[in-house]
Amino acid sequence: MSSLTKGLKGRAELGVALLLGAAGVVVFLDANRLAVPYSQSDPVGPKTVPYIVAALLVVCAVLLAVNVLRGGQGEAEGGEDVDLTHPADWKTVLPLAGAFILNILLIDWAGWVISGTVLFWGCVLALGSRHYIRDGLISVAMSLLTFYGFYLGLGIALPAGLLEGIL
Repeated sequence: MSSLTKGLKGRAELGVALLLGAAGVVVFLDANRLAVPYSQSDPVGPKTVPYIVAALLVVCAVLLAVNVLRGGQGEAEGGEDVDLTHPADWKTVLPLAGAFILNILLIDWAGWVISGTVLFWGCVLALGSRHYIRDGLISVAMSLLTFYGFYLGLGIALPAGLLEGIL
C-alpha cells in the first residue's frame, strides 16, 4: 500500500468534498453561459445567485477537505442498526442500479409510465419480493399515479413516449 493511500485511509469525507467542489464548478460554468441582455432596471441580474451558490459550494468543499485532512471526521450515527463490518450485498445493489439505469435509458423513448413501471418493479424484485403479478400491477398503478400527479397536481408533463395519445 502506498503512503498516499495509507494517509487517506478512513477519509471518505474527501469524496464528499470533491463532489461539492465539482458541483460548485458546474454551477459556475453553467451560470457563466447564461446569455442575459444588460438591463438598467435590474443591475444585479440573474447570474448573481448562481455565482453565490457556486462560491459557497467551493468554499464548503475547501473547508471540509481541510477539516478532514487535519483529522476531523463525521460522527457515526448512533441510531443506525447497520453492521459496517459486513460487505455490501451486491446481489441486491446491482439489480437496483440496473433498474435505475434502465429507467434512465427508457424514459425518453418509452415514456414515464413504462420506464417507471420497470423502475418500481425492478426495485421490488431486487429487494426480494416474489409476488410478480401483484408487484407488477402495483408498479403500473404507481407509475400512472405519479404521471398524473405530476401533470394534474404540479402542471409538469412527464414524457408519455410510446403511450403518447393514449394518456
